[in-house]
Amino acid sequence: MADRKNESFTVTDRRLFTADGELRKDVPEEQEPAPPAKPAATAPAPAPESNEPPAPSAAEQSEQAQAYKDSSAEMDRQAELSGMSTKEMEITFERFLASLYMTGMLQLGLMHEQGAPPQLDLIGARQTIDSLSLLSEKTKGNLSSKEQSFLQNALYELRMAYVEVTNAIARGPQQAPAAK
Repeated sequence: MADRKNESFTVTDRRLFTADGELRKDVPEEQEPAPPAKPAATAPAPAPESNEPPAPSAAEQSEQAQAYKDSSAEMDRQAELSGMSTKEMEITFERFLASLYMTGMLQLGLMHEQGAPPQLDLIGARQTIDSLSLLSEKTKGNLSSKEQSFLQNALYELRMAYVEVTNAIARGPQQAPAAK
């Protein structure tokens, strides 16, 4: 303990402003520390502090976009050779909405694949309805009247179907009238 009494330390005030709120003139400018040298081995860089992965660089994005374009062109060529129209494969906003609508109907068990029993997924149906609702809010004022009408009709029908299905589940199986 006696040795610690002889130790000394210096306190440096790093505040940029005085008590009056004025910029202090005696604050030394801090220089950013040089980045640490990378090791010679090709070890992966440490993950950033957040849980999000690093965004791809502009070069990586450009390379990926070109690869996607090339792959799509080849798929279009193959489809046309087999007699399909690539116009039928184009995604439009209405086709996207129709896809979500069909997904919701499948999740509610109101549609099913031929020969397969209906499958009920209320949580999935609710998420699909909420996704359509979110799209409606975020695209407000940016849709054509036809797109807006389609979206509102899909939301209305899915919400009504959801209410009917959940009410039917809450009621349980209907009792048959007693025979006399």
